[in-house]
Amino acid sequence: MTTAQHTVEKIGGTSMSNYEAVRDNIIVGNRNKDDLYQRIFVVSAYGGVTDELLEHKKTGEPGVYALFADAESDWAWGDDLTKLVKFLTDLNGNLFEDPMLKQQADQFITDRIEGVRGCLIDLQRLCSYGQFQLEEHLLTVREMLAGIGEAHSAFNTALKLQQEGINARFVDLTGWRDAELLPLDEKLKQAFDNVDLSRELPIVTGYAQCKEGLMRTFDRGYSEMTFSRVAVITNAREAIIHKEYHLSSADPKVVGEDKVVPLGRTNYDIADQLANLGMEAIHPRAGKGLRQDEIPLRVMNTFEPEHTGTLITGDYVSEKPQVEIIAGAKGVFAIEVFDQDMQGEPGSDRKILDVLTRFKVRFMGKDTNANTITHYVDTTLKHVKRVVKALEEEFPNGEVSTRKVALVSACGSDMKVPGILARSVKALADEEISVLAIHQCMRQVDIQFVIDEDDYNKAIVALHGSLIEPHNHEYAIVAASETT
Repeated sequence: MTTAQHTVEKIGGTSMSNYEAVRDNIIVGNRNKDDLYQRIFVVSAYGGVTDELLEHKKTGEPGVYALFADAESDWAWGDDLTKLVKFLTDLNGNLFEDPMLKQQADQFITDRIEGVRGCLIDLQRLCSYGQFQLEEHLLTVREMLAGIGEAHSAFNTALKLQQEGINARFVDLTGWRDAELLPLDEKLKQAFDNVDLSRELPIVTGYAQCKEGLMRTFDRGYSEMTFSRVAVITNAREAIIHKEYHLSSADPKVVGEDKVVPLGRTNYDIADQLANLGMEAIHPRAGKGLRQDEIPLRVMNTFEPEHTGTLITGDYVSEKPQVEIIAGAKGVFAIEVFDQDMQGEPGSDRKILDVLTRFKVRFMGKDTNANTITHYVDTTLKHVKRVVKALEEEFPNGEVSTRKVALVSACGSDMKVPGILARSVKALADEEISVLAIHQCMRQVDIQFVIDEDDYNKAIVALHGSLIEPHNHEYAIVAASETT
């Protein structure tokens, strides 16, 4: 297999839902037939499908998995699975005009879903005996269900491209009826051993069943890990992520499309800072492999294929110190532990971290002083209440309080700008925004402000207006020149 020339490209769920845009803007574009190859595409499930399979990512509304895991709904999951068959075959109907192709696509996904149904019925029956506990198998069930979404979209895309004269190849990493469970890297090596990239276009499932269990670590970010390891294992020239938007200097929906500019370049350090705020260009663990193997990552807008996108590398530093992006997160909970016994007593922070780990709560930042430690966490109110109860038991003489806040961050690959903190605080003060806490590390790649959640949009606009908009012309020059 020739590996020196190819790229590995990931297509997100929202983009996947628009087949014509994917075909015309990503896969074919202005290429002639000979230029279609030397690319590997790792695809997500169609938009909304994983929500139906697992649970809604934002609202938490239960899907098949959540209903199956709920001991009180013995058969509700089965009804939901039946609805899922109709949902997915309706998607097929929108994609395939040819009745023979639609029948082929319907047969593929129906066989998968009915196979899963039989498996879950058997598992439920087995776990009716006291010696077998359902909880021990739930992660496997979650992985099996998640894989249905990517298998569906990858199979359909390959089938549709084949119909249109492109030599696409469906690469199924979901482990459906596989005889052995392999480590991820070994599985990928096997999958691509017989692929000829000079004449085949692999369409690869974003979910890969493997010994490590991707969902154990990444949960619904598993497709980015698959994408990253495919790029590393096949020694790709470049890794590309196609999204439905540009990686811009701020959210255009908040600041205005006429005021933001797409980033021309940045580095993996800034990608990590964005991921910490929930604005993932790529999962930090997935980006690690690309960074270590010096594989550049490009983030492109599916619907603006002529734009070169944002190039992310390990060694990039802006030519002059500046802020590159204003990002943030709403719905963050501040959990504050005040205890005068902390002073001079090491180990308090470890106790808090142990509690957060026990409840699988991710923290996005923290601050401390002599007798107070505050963690800013990304989780649900239900989990916060459990964490607070556990912390009150750990600190019987302390006070545990919570508050809903927002985090707003100014990020840049080099922010060693004299007076930047004062300018930032003044921009917020001019809009009468109270700063509840400030975090600035010595690495000078971000400044984070904790504010009231109601002030989130106003703070993003204020910081963007003060720190970035005066330099928009320079950004546009960088975007045009540095991505080529």
